[in-house]
Amino acid sequence: MKRNKELETDEPGGRYAWYVVAVLTLAFTVSFIDRQILSLLVQPIKRDLGVNDTQVGLLAGFAFALFYSVLGVPIARIADNHSRRGLIAIGIVLWSIMTAACGLAKSYLFLFLMRVGVGVGEATLSPAAYSMMADYFPPNKLGKAIGVYVMGLYLGAGIALLVGSAVVSMTSTAGMVELPLLGAVYPWQLTFFVVALPGLPLLLLMGTVREPPRREFMADGTIKSASTEKVLLKDILEFFRDNKRLILAHFGGFLLLGTVVSAFMVWVPEFLRRTHGFSISQGGAIYGLILLVFGCLGPYAGGWVAEYLRKKGFADAEMRAAMLGGLILIPLAILVPLMSNRYAAIALLAPLTFALSFPQGLVATILQLVAPNRMRAQVTAIFIFLGVLVGYSLGPALVAICTDYVFGYENAINYSLALVGGTLSPFGVLLIYYGMKPYRDRMNAMRASG
Repeated sequence: MKRNKELETDEPGGRYAWYVVAVLTLAFTVSFIDRQILSLLVQPIKRDLGVNDTQVGLLAGFAFALFYSVLGVPIARIADNHSRRGLIAIGIVLWSIMTAACGLAKSYLFLFLMRVGVGVGEATLSPAAYSMMADYFPPNKLGKAIGVYVMGLYLGAGIALLVGSAVVSMTSTAGMVELPLLGAVYPWQLTFFVVALPGLPLLLLMGTVREPPRREFMADGTIKSASTEKVLLKDILEFFRDNKRLILAHFGGFLLLGTVVSAFMVWVPEFLRRTHGFSISQGGAIYGLILLVFGCLGPYAGGWVAEYLRKKGFADAEMRAAMLGGLILIPLAILVPLMSNRYAAIALLAPLTFALSFPQGLVATILQLVAPNRMRAQVTAIFIFLGVLVGYSLGPALVAICTDYVFGYENAINYSLALVGGTLSPFGVLLIYYGMKPYRDRMNAMRASG
């Protein structure tokens, strides 16, 4: 590989690069704990704030998504032109404060607004993190690195459920808790205070991360400096127009699969409680352990399969690997919610969770590989804008709407999950398949020009 002292201050794919991935993964884990904890607090929030499943679904999805998605693109523009590390640090402070503020909620509206604030803070993280990793890792290692980062989603969700389950179990028979200065709070409010605490040590860790030089990895193994010219909106629109079929297939396919992911992640604890008779703390602990193990294995396996396929000469390795994961998902998304035996349902939740998580690291990997350096964060943020606004918002809400208005009773949540998962996942796989050829053509063209 051609050596360039300035560009290789931090050796691409070396030990320090993996240290950065570890810190960013921890940040994603903490952010997702703050995001996911709500799924375990459905019943006490419904009881104490007097709301229904649809309102909780909006709280879990739309409230978070509202500004996370709207502000994601302008925030990503900052990431493409300024310090990504500094931007992430500001986000950590904001989302930690807003998570703690959720614990002060005395009304549905206040809790809704604080969830909006959590979304604004977390909007700083992933576009900047993906862009940094694309500067730290060559293309053949990027999928695995991003796969490790995406583990943070499932680590965070699993820890949220385990910690939340313990808190719910300990406080299930307790009344309101008296706190200094704050007065009496419900146990679910106390949970928000607890999960906000890791923000400070995380902020200190981000201080040890160096901003990488912006660089392009060439097909022949050389490295060159990325263009310093700022990208205009017209440049992004031109990139989308030139790659219309690929963008439509990528965005559409992964958005549909992401909708299924968000639906299951929010409602599985309640599914275990309503359909199979587990307590909410038991359901949270069971699903938390499954997420920690099988949710974390999925993204790494997706990156590993993509790397293996790339070594075998498949130019569309990342899209091909994602399609394979989606094909495994389809029958499981239908079968698991409809299992009548509680132990069979738990056993099959493991491969279902693996299949749900398998393509998740490949979503951003593909965008980092096809987009020019100075628009990577913005292109990623546009996908996240749609992913959060549509997938993360729509998934929980669709299940809740089916339960409340299609089937009409709470215990029909299993049918709602099967209907949403079984309808959306096949269309997602078809769209990813539709995008394989233009992705293959794009990668071959980039290799030829490099």
